[in-house]
Amino acid sequence: MTRAVEESTYDVVVLGAGPVGENVADRVRAAGLTAAIVESELIGGECSYWACMPSKALLRPALARSDARKVAGLRESVYGPLDAMEVFTHRDTVVGHWKDDGQVDWLESIGVRLFRGHGRLAGPRRVAVAGPEGDEHVLTARHAVAVCTGSRAVLPELPGLPGARPWTSREATSSDRVPGRLIVVGGGVVGVEMATAWQALGAKVTLLVRGGGLLPRMEPFVGERVAAALTARGADVRTGTRVTAVVRDGGTGPVTVVLEGGDHVEGDEVLFATGRAPRTEDLGLETVGREPGAWLDVDDSLRVTGSDWLYAVGDVNHRALMTHQGKYQARIAGAAIAARAKGAEPLDGGRWGPHTATADHAAVPQVVFCDPEAAAVGLTLAEAERAGHRVRAVDVDMGQVAGAGLYAQGYRGQARMVVDLDREVVLGASFVGPGIGELLHSATVAVVGEVPIARLWHAVPSYPTLSEAWLRLLEAYRD
Repeated sequence: MTRAVEESTYDVVVLGAGPVGENVADRVRAAGLTAAIVESELIGGECSYWACMPSKALLRPALARSDARKVAGLRESVYGPLDAMEVFTHRDTVVGHWKDDGQVDWLESIGVRLFRGHGRLAGPRRVAVAGPEGDEHVLTARHAVAVCTGSRAVLPELPGLPGARPWTSREATSSDRVPGRLIVVGGGVVGVEMATAWQALGAKVTLLVRGGGLLPRMEPFVGERVAAALTARGADVRTGTRVTAVVRDGGTGPVTVVLEGGDHVEGDEVLFATGRAPRTEDLGLETVGREPGAWLDVDDSLRVTGSDWLYAVGDVNHRALMTHQGKYQARIAGAAIAARAKGAEPLDGGRWGPHTATADHAAVPQVVFCDPEAAAVGLTLAEAERAGHRVRAVDVDMGQVAGAGLYAQGYRGQARMVVDLDREVVLGASFVGPGIGELLHSATVAVVGEVPIARLWHAVPSYPTLSEAWLRLLEAYRD
């Protein structure tokens, strides 16, 4: 018996119910539009269950123990191993035991209709949903369809890898067993954070990096300090290393990673943290003249280039693959969709206007929860110079900040501020050291606000805190 296909119409249809899709739906509903959202996995997406939240739950005990070991009168109490099972239990609680009931309740509370199943474009402004029980729906959008399906981990094409059961970020954040030896391939954020977490939980970590250093999108000194700290704690960090094959007989037992030149590394698990790809391969993009599996190019209102109804928000547009930046884009896109639905065309296209995702270009903030923490916003020195700015970078030894010495004995860290010499505003800032993640938002405000250096002298940091790094940076710039 053939099931009937149910058809319904909404102002906006959102594909993907992760943080980005949820925020698009929330923003258009707040503007008075009707919205439906389609999700084939858990409501809350990658961040809630396999990325941001579980990874930070694994990392927090590692960082807290490391900080405590630098505090007089406390260090002697925290030299034992972490209780891995307790850490896993807390992680499981943080992710809601991989159940999304609370997220579903929230969607219902704001009046967004949820369709579970796989959604595909079926021509302009139409989405076909194949439900888990064989039910089918066709959703028509009056104003916009927003693709918010995120990205997935990419495994390289290597001999032996498909049968070796490698970890990706999903397995690395959800495993309930500590491998004796963990090989991590990749020196970006996922590789560095997971090397930090699993080393703290008791694994012997080997970190294999193809490039010349860790965290290559940050200032070089950041990766150098992180690599030195990992090495000091016993990790084997190898840069300039290329993997050529993976061997795991029968898909069980130890795994061997073969390196260029014939060397090899043996471990109990191998994590590949070597890149992401957009989840657009089976979205029906071909029905609207787009390439399946491709990143979707957008303008600064997040509307897909050449379309007047299709939006791509979050990872799928390849602008800034971070949850907080995707949520920012969602707020911009939601405002733009609502404005256009009410006839406001052309939109306010000002550099920092309500419908322009300027921060994607000028002020992307990121904290890497490694040990020491790393954080940056805006342009690095090299990026600013390549962009043609006349700039000066000033550096401060964080260990010379009074608050740092109180935070941890023997505090080691560094701060950098990149200043546009023509306008005398901050273009970028970078920090590395214990506890510096909470410094980043002040830097973000300075960059976004284009606050003149002369005005920043009036922003007085409390004494004695880590924030006094700002005063030291200004003093270094003055000198």
